[in-house]
Amino acid sequence: MNVVDPEKKIKDVLEGSPKRNFVESVDVAINLKNMDMKNPNNRIKEEIMLPEGLGVDRKIAVFAKGDVADRAKKAGADVFSDEDIDEIGKNKRDAKKMASRYDFFLADPRFMSQIGKRFGPVLGPRGKMPIPIVNDSAVEDMISRYKKSIRINTKDNLTFHATLGKTTLGPEKLSKNLMTVLDRVNARLKDESNLRSVYVKTTMGESKKMK
Repeated sequence: MNVVDPEKKIKDVLEGSPKRNFVESVDVAINLKNMDMKNPNNRIKEEIMLPEGLGVDRKIAVFAKGDVADRAKKAGADVFSDEDIDEIGKNKRDAKKMASRYDFFLADPRFMSQIGKRFGPVLGPRGKMPIPIVNDSAVEDMISRYKKSIRINTKDNLTFHATLGKTTLGPEKLSKNLMTVLDRVNARLKDESNLRSVYVKTTMGESKKMK
């Protein structure tokens, strides 16, 4: 996808944003056109690992026991057992808090039906149903990957948003993340002409057109 000098454009976005007393995020808004989004085949739902990360780790929860649980904890994830699934799942408020607290959920496949029963009504609508750990030896790699990942989900909308990372990453790294997202979106479009426009902005700043 052709975006002329994305690094310079993002630099302009950062320099044009008023100084805040907190670290802002940089977000991209992607606008599509000439697509029937009521047709599920036209919707885009992707998990994208950003090459430069987000400047802050995503929070990962892992449903597992034994060796996998121990290794997941060492890798920086919060770990929950099957007993925790039942205990937290009994209280809808606790389940909602958990769904909001974590960006990604990974799970031992043996727990998937139990998770679906207890957390399905909460995680499903948020697009956060757990990703099965199909190879126990890869749990560390999965955690590392999802700590740098974002989700995009158009649902039935022609406009959707994604986070590119914190402003502290700087223009070069943010531009690499941007192009990774746009390349994945473009790969899902039937025609690049379906992309109407792309805008980037900081949390509180003004947006700048990329394409």
